[in-house]
Amino acid sequence: MLQTVDIGSRSLDSYRSFVPPPIFDELASAAQSLAGARVLHLSATPYGGGVSELLRSAVPLLENLGIHAVWQVISGEESFFRVTKAIHNGLQGAAGSITEVDRAIYKRNSTRNAALLDGEYDFVFVHDPQPAAVLSFAGRRRGFWIWRCHIDTSAPNPEVWEFVRRYLVDYEAAVFTAADFVPPDLPVERVEVIPPAIDPLSPKNLALSGSTGREVLDWIGVDADAPLVTQVSRFDPWKDPLGVIAAYRLVRERVPGLQLALVGSMALDDPEAWDVYREIREASATDALIHVFTNLTGVGNVEVNAFQRLSDVVIQKSIREGFGLAVSEAMWKATPVVAGRAGGIPLQMADGAGGLLVGSVEELADAVVWLLEDPAAARELGRLGRDRVRDFFLLPRLLLSEIDLMRSLVEGPDAERTSIARDPVCGLLIAGQPVASVVREGRRHDFCSHDCRERFLRAGAAAGGAQPHREE
Repeated sequence: MLQTVDIGSRSLDSYRSFVPPPIFDELASAAQSLAGARVLHLSATPYGGGVSELLRSAVPLLENLGIHAVWQVISGEESFFRVTKAIHNGLQGAAGSITEVDRAIYKRNSTRNAALLDGEYDFVFVHDPQPAAVLSFAGRRRGFWIWRCHIDTSAPNPEVWEFVRRYLVDYEAAVFTAADFVPPDLPVERVEVIPPAIDPLSPKNLALSGSTGREVLDWIGVDADAPLVTQVSRFDPWKDPLGVIAAYRLVRERVPGLQLALVGSMALDDPEAWDVYREIREASATDALIHVFTNLTGVGNVEVNAFQRLSDVVIQKSIREGFGLAVSEAMWKATPVVAGRAGGIPLQMADGAGGLLVGSVEELADAVVWLLEDPAAARELGRLGRDRVRDFFLLPRLLLSEIDLMRSLVEGPDAERTSIARDPVCGLLIAGQPVASVVREGRRHDFCSHDCRERFLRAGAAAGGAQPHREE
């Protein structure tokens, strides 16, 4: 059998005070129609990265809602995970090729994992490219299979995409973080856009007093009373940690005594992280105010919580990004963020909520200096960021979107969907008052942000010229 991940327990009632009431109420109601259904989530690793964090919270909450959910992980040789990392990078657009040896390694490990798949499920969510071929080698099984792609595949390396694409043809649905991420000629007819979310009750996001946070950081050698900026991410070239160090050094010229913390997690499916980690250590070796931590050196969820809560600014200088859960995590703690305009980050920080978006090392440095020098503005951006996460990026909203998808797969294309308005651009459910609305051809469209409304209007103009509309 595949390895089943041990999980704790969750109660929907625990989220009542955090989540907009319509989301909370409809989630409980929607789950009743799937009571007793068996759901498998299949991923590559039980720790390290956003997918594992999401599943550790989502699976027990599905159980609490009466849906029998299981989380299992595939296994593989070290060479397999080097190949899947190359595939991951290629799907994000990196140059390179997949050799015949690489293909054979991927097929051999996928075949073995397919043979280990045991049991029958009504729904199987397969996360990212690592386990994507399991369905092909397992043979046709009952239930609906959904490929959940968490990365930006909008402009994939053609050779890598051609290799992965062949293993997707039997899936009933594919889920992406953003509509822009859907790759060309996707062989899956049903496509759903569902942005991820964070769990406000996980150890990483639980309320943490300032005094406790200071004790945590002091324990690992960081002075929480001195200026501090932090990036929390995998050690991955796409997160541009060396660019963060370069920007930090520019800021230090204007903010003496500033500390930088680079906090990363190592995962079973990411052997490349060690190469990046060594590069970071080499680049920071002569600077005692640059702190580099990993989950393998005693820095876990509680320490990350303290960093995100007590840092003056959180950085997420991504070049390419799927979603970037660390952005919502920091925003939930009302900490201002400076981040790259990549992937799902602009959606999280739409309309300027939470902080500033930048495109270069120099812009990053200038934005950090501005926030450090204007704490009132930083606090206001942080407040707006927390409000936006509460409205759109907490776990129950994500679960309602996924349950809504499962119900529609069972009931067919004419199935009645959730009554909560859905942003036609980003796919977010809008439980409260929409930020903006447009009436076009007699139909009202609600939006989570002015940014989404503008994208909607531009897309309509590009598709068919200017069309009459009324804003509300």
